Amino acid sequence: MIKKVVLAYSGGLDTSVIIPWLKENYNNPEIVAVCMNVGQTPELEGIEERAKNAGADKLIILDLRKDFLEKFCFPTLKAGAKYEGYTMGTPMARPLIAQKLVEVAKAEKADAVCHGATGKGNDQVRFELTIMALAPDMKIIAPWREWTLKSRDDEIDYCEKHGIKLNITRETNYSKDLNLWHLSHEGLELEDPKNEPNWNYMELSNTPENAPNQSEYITIGFEKGIPISLNGKKLSSVRLVESLNKIAGKHGIGTLDIVANRIIGMKAHSVSEAPAATVLYRAHELLESICLDKETAHYKDIISKKYADIVYTGHWFTPLREALDCFVDKTQETVTGEVKLKLYKGNIIVAGMTSPYSLHSLDYASFGEEEVFDQKDSTGFLKVYGLDMKIMALLKEGWDKK
Repeated sequence: MIKKVVLAYSGGLDTSVIIPWLKENYNNPEIVAVCMNVGQTPELEGIEERAKNAGADKLIILDLRKDFLEKFCFPTLKAGAKYEGYTMGTPMARPLIAQKLVEVAKAEKADAVCHGATGKGNDQVRFELTIMALAPDMKIIAPWREWTLKSRDDEIDYCEKHGIKLNITRETNYSKDLNLWHLSHEGLELEDPKNEPNWNYMELSNTPENAPNQSEYITIGFEKGIPISLNGKKLSSVRLVESLNKIAGKHGIGTLDIVANRIIGMKAHSVSEAPAATVLYRAHELLESICLDKETAHYKDIISKKYADIVYTGHWFTPLREALDCFVDKTQETVTGEVKLKLYKGNIIVAGMTSPYSLHSLDYASFGEEEVFDQKDSTGFLKVYGLDMKIMALLKEGWDKK
């Protein structure tokens, strides 16, 4: 018999419905709601009252912003991993939330854990694979796969019937996920990709039309692939990303309108706002372009795609991800320096990069007069380098004459 359930609680629509539903359908268990703050700070206002109003017996709030950035976002950034162009704010947050959910469940001696992910979505995979990896015997309750509610409108009806207060209306009933790395929007008109998004819901980013007419220069400093400073000032990970979200968002940076391939074989249309993440990825790429040798850079591109698949599909707590981190960390030993960028109406314009480990040599790359490279040496190189193509062409000429 289930007497105590630990719920991953956001205070949003799904988890507000889940609390009374668990009470009704699991013989009135004790509900410990755990809210993990990964940067959705504006949404936490009044969350104690909302949890109590929904029927939670206990609310625990954990500040995971630093862990989220330093243990999940920055390793993924160092890997250069993006899934179909997406910087994966939600996929990185879910394994951390599930990890802490397990820790609280063990501390509370709970009989089960519960999440609000749907049976169609990716998050059920990310939550449950993490729980399986960290607590293989833990019972998992996934209400969306059990209850008779079929839509978010049904959930709103349920809340109205049970007197549960919500901070949304049917007209603003987007499925949103906010953290320090991004804000994603799904649902309503976004379900059909033929519709232009309603840009009025933007929270982190301006549209280019509303962005300032004056450009702004910023400088980002990195140490071994990790961002450590903004405009010459060293900042904590949280402060750096929060500051960069405001600056880049003001200039309309980081909006992505995407149709992505879900883990559960279907496509889904969404809009993501990721101002800081978009700028950091671009700056990191630029710094790597002068710090990594050709073969390492090219092979790392292959690793990046696999790393992105691992993150997106919920396989964070696996030996393969740990092994790839070792490779990535080795590549980042010299990725130290500064990148200067100009932000203007949705554009990130390169304005210079420097590193004490730069492999770019003016002596060798210059088109001006120099003494370190004898251009005559390229004659022999080209004869050898193109030999296979020359042999093939000569043989084909012979075949054509037969």
